[in-house]
Amino acid sequence: MSDTVTAAVEALTEKLGGEAFDGSAKFSLGDEGSLIIDADGVRIGDDDTDVTLSADVETFKEILSGELNPTAAFMSGKLSVDGDMSAAMRLASVLA
Repeated sequence: MSDTVTAAVEALTEKLGGEAFDGSAKFSLGDEGSLIIDADGVRIGDDDTDVTLSADVETFKEILSGELNPTAAFMSGKLSVDGDMSAAMRLASVLA
């Protein structure tokens, strides 16, 4: 797995602050790999989830740092969502 995905797992774990995520979501970062967020926390993985969010690494970093709102990224086509949109919206509130 890439250093980008490993760093993202750490950053998202910190953002969750020990809280469980209601549902399951996967961030797919193309060739860099993917990570899973669910009730057990954040981990590197490629399991099936309620929703899959796909973005390039730069877009993901901007979302994670707060420079780019996840909704704005979706509306501009920088972030694609496949699956349960309500899970994606819950995840967006975690990232905010």
